[in-house]
Amino acid sequence: MVLVRQEIGDVLRDFRLQKGQTLRQVASRATVALGYLSEVERGQKEASSEILASLADALEVPISVIMREVSDRLAIVEGLSLESAVSDATYIPDSVISVPESYIPDTIPASFLADNDPSLASSR
Repeated sequence: MVLVRQEIGDVLRDFRLQKGQTLRQVASRATVALGYLSEVERGQKEASSEILASLADALEVPISVIMREVSDRLAIVEGLSLESAVSDATYIPDSVISVPESYIPDTIPASFLADNDPSLASSR
């Protein structure tokens, strides 16, 4: 049986080691107890989304990158190639793939543009 917490722990440990950081350094920056972080990395404890966000910040890695790596590893453990998982219609339900046209906005809110690129907000 594949345990998601084990994969999350492995990914966190790998990112920490890639950055040459100690458990103590990451735990301190994330304001997480050293023993707790050790247990998370060993897959013995479930990390809440708040803890994962703190650890991602401490590691200077977007949480989306951490979760993508976890997902990729789970797919490998499950024996799925990423390409076949995406292309196999029985794996991804049609309701997930198709988006009703009514859900696609025909305009982009000015507030979104202003938040992401002020020069675009003034052109609308």
